[in-house]
Amino acid sequence: MSPARQPVTAHPEDLPDQVESGDEALINAGGKVDADRLHELYESLTDDDGAIVVDFTLSRDLNKRLDRYLVDRIPFLSRTSLQRLISEQAVTVNGRTPKASTRLRRGDQVSVAIPPPPSSVLPADEMALNIMYEDRELLILNKHDDVIVHPARGNQRGTLVNGLAWHCRNRSSGELSDVGREEARPGVVHRLDRHTTGVMVFAKTDTAHWRLGRQFENRRTRKRYLALVHGRVEPMTDVIDVPLGKHPTIRDRYAVRWDSTGKPSVTIYRVRECYEDYTLVELELRTGRTHQIRVHLSHLGWPIAGDDYYGGRHLHGRDLFGPGRDDSLSQSSMILGRQALHASLLGFVHPISDEEMTFTAPLPEDLRNLVLLLRKHQFVSRPKVPGTELDVDAMLGLQAS
Repeated sequence: MSPARQPVTAHPEDLPDQVESGDEALINAGGKVDADRLHELYESLTDDDGAIVVDFTLSRDLNKRLDRYLVDRIPFLSRTSLQRLISEQAVTVNGRTPKASTRLRRGDQVSVAIPPPPSSVLPADEMALNIMYEDRELLILNKHDDVIVHPARGNQRGTLVNGLAWHCRNRSSGELSDVGREEARPGVVHRLDRHTTGVMVFAKTDTAHWRLGRQFENRRTRKRYLALVHGRVEPMTDVIDVPLGKHPTIRDRYAVRWDSTGKPSVTIYRVRECYEDYTLVELELRTGRTHQIRVHLSHLGWPIAGDDYYGGRHLHGRDLFGPGRDDSLSQSSMILGRQALHASLLGFVHPISDEEMTFTAPLPEDLRNLVLLLRKHQFVSRPKVPGTELDVDAMLGLQAS
């Protein structure tokens, strides 16, 4: 069945107000097809209406390949997907069937029968975000607890990607990069676990995304974490070089794997503060495996406090002090109900300007209160360990010592 014409005529190389006819709302301010609006239009059509056809008229002589031009205009479809549409004759240039390599000139009319966007293109959700820095290429935020980075099985709404999509559309300029868009991961360069807080970088352009991604892949970024663990950690610093892989029997968990499934995984820890029953450690990642810090520390017998996945326990008043030692909290008061792990510092080279950038995220309120309670009731020592980078007092909002 040939596509029904649901035409939208635009001059995407000019200003948005030069959209001439049809459903102008389908083309956003950047001259790109709006995936959310396309979803809405498809939902209003019957099965017999066919595909929605978008017509573009070039107002400048671009001398650009057709497939590359369409990548710019239909960001939720990959170049491979668009090349497939061209080969399937769903794209015409001046009424003729083109090749993906066809060069576009001023005055050319490009018509595209666009299929429904992939289901991974989700609506934007307004949410509170702690934006630390933003420019045209990237965005830095301090991730809060209990939020997933991107849509995944069973969590299609309320993720950071949904929230950042809303932020870019309503409070900022630009949008998240198109890299990973078909997998509902636009702009996602790296991840943190749901209950891990701290600093993250997201890409807003494809160039920034690829260049940042190479820095992470080639281990040219600086990453420091703070974690509170059960027990007294000794020695004061060491390198944990233990391979990790998926747990052999428990879904969504990871484990030390000495067989062929184990991947090299390296974590350096440095003790920052010692308490009677706990230790505050600074961690430096040399690799970035899923759950790496959590599994490494648990393997050595120091599970992260609150991390019930890997042997840690949620903390109550009775875990920190005896009866009568703090009138503000009862023995049964919940002090920490998630893993005490915070991505404290992230350093990298700006993907466009080549400027060295370093961001440090303050501790969230629950971890801040926990450390202050431990200092009050269980403090033992604050060893000076070479190689530490984090100013713990500053992260607590205290005057640096």
